[in-house]
Amino acid sequence: MYMRLIILFSLIISLSLSSCEKVIDVSLKDSEKQYVIEGVVTDIEGGCVVRLSRTKNFDENNIFEGIGNAVVSVTDDAGNTTVLPETTTGVYRSETLTATTGKKYTLQVSINGQTFSASSAMPVKVEMDSLYVKEESFFGETVKLANVQYNDPAGKGNSYRFIQYVNGIKEKSIFIRDDDYSDGNISTITLFTAPDEDEDEIKSGDRVTVDMQCITPAVFKYWFSLDQGASGDNNSASPANPVTNIEGGALGYFSVHTVESKTVVVP
Repeated sequence: MYMRLIILFSLIISLSLSSCEKVIDVSLKDSEKQYVIEGVVTDIEGGCVVRLSRTKNFDENNIFEGIGNAVVSVTDDAGNTTVLPETTTGVYRSETLTATTGKKYTLQVSINGQTFSASSAMPVKVEMDSLYVKEESFFGETVKLANVQYNDPAGKGNSYRFIQYVNGIKEKSIFIRDDDYSDGNISTITLFTAPDEDEDEIKSGDRVTVDMQCITPAVFKYWFSLDQGASGDNNSASPANPVTNIEGGALGYFSVHTVESKTVVVP
């Protein structure tokens, strides 16, 4: 629908400029591969998982290839250490470790003689007041979009991430919000998505689930920089890696956060 209008508009512009175009061969050099660490500890059981992989070159597939045989542990500020067993190749998980508000947790990963670490404190949990789906108008077309309402507590520094699932399928878009302009207020975020095809749009009868995470400012910076780089809005002449909170030279992030989920059936 509205995405097709955007594509048609872009195509018209492209055709109008085609007489000025010439073919340019771009030589893409392979870069040195780096480890990627994606670590999470939450306030729910089974929410502690660390995924290890490597970066890939531009012409390689995007399939996750895990790094096995690493030593992965999480230590709280009282000195209690939990070693995460490898459940599948490159995936390390604890079914019992849960985070507590105010506590600091340190991740340590040892791979082939290299050690990486990151620390994160558990933020205060902010409850999701409501989840609803509302019709919005874009380019003359009406679409259904999920909205989340919550009450941001007074005092700047609260950051949030939202993950949307439609009929059990995770939406790839990045939804984040901080309280720089909404501190201490009731806030609503619209989870704007731009589906590639009509069948990806939210429809009546669909089951929409949203996870609301209270994340740290450092993790907010990671998702913000990742989103800016993916959308080309970072005003940089060349792509840059997302801002990481991991020390030792690896890419990725370590997030200790709360999780709350709500589900609605679209009317």
